[in-house]
Amino acid sequence: MHIVVCVKQVPDTKIIKINPKTNTLDRNSAPAILNPYDAHAVEEAVRLKQRYGGKVTVLSMGPPQAVSALKKCVEIGADDGYLISDRAFAGADTLATSYALFKALEQIADKEPIDLILCGKQAIDGDTGQVGPGIARRLNIPPLTFVNKIEEIDVNHKTITVHRKLETGVQVVQSTLPCLLTVEKEINEVSYSPLPNMIKAARFQPTIWTVNDLAGVNRDQLGLKGSPTVVGKMFTPPKPSAGKKLEGSADQQVRQVIDILFKEKKELFAWKGEA
Repeated sequence: MHIVVCVKQVPDTKIIKINPKTNTLDRNSAPAILNPYDAHAVEEAVRLKQRYGGKVTVLSMGPPQAVSALKKCVEIGADDGYLISDRAFAGADTLATSYALFKALEQIADKEPIDLILCGKQAIDGDTGQVGPGIARRLNIPPLTFVNKIEEIDVNHKTITVHRKLETGVQVVQSTLPCLLTVEKEINEVSYSPLPNMIKAARFQPTIWTVNDLAGVNRDQLGLKGSPTVVGKMFTPPKPSAGKKLEGSADQQVRQVIDILFKEKKELFAWKGEA
């Protein structure tokens, strides 16, 4: 079974700062890391390889320094990796990103058919969760999102059974293979890398493709040119105001809370145009 995991190198959002002049992320203010959701996707792919056999390949789009994210994937247990890197990909939104990864996946599949594609639920620098489903749509395969458990893969019948995390509970779904999963963090705990994996990662060099290496690419669908998304404005949200301190006896405080709740209810109905 051949599993491909799409990963992304992102700035560490726990450290990154906002440029006060441009109101954009100052990517130089934080180290680049493997997107945490993608790390769990790689871990799950490695566990599936150990359970069912096969191979794990990782794929990323980014600048040359994104090689370090692929090396981290090899530390976790991936077998091979590809990086598509070219100025033609720069400035891509989720639509253009899914197109570029789709063309790379087609080329990987020409060399070795792909049975399953895994992605993290979302990237922590964009939080859209759109790239995975976009890839699935272009490949015309089923997308299963918010997966927090892979129950079983039937290799002989080419099916997979997963649990999807919903707001109202858990949905158990069976799909045919190939398909694409986007996974939640709780699907697993990322294991500590054994020494042989760390040595392999230190020596590992991924296959790097430029736009000229991808067959049948429509350049109008790449980078800024292929990105219809327009960010009209970015701003830092204001700090929330301090809460109101209740004073007086317990009975007086209860009455104050009731007054506040009735006032908020009245304002809500007024906003909705209700009596």
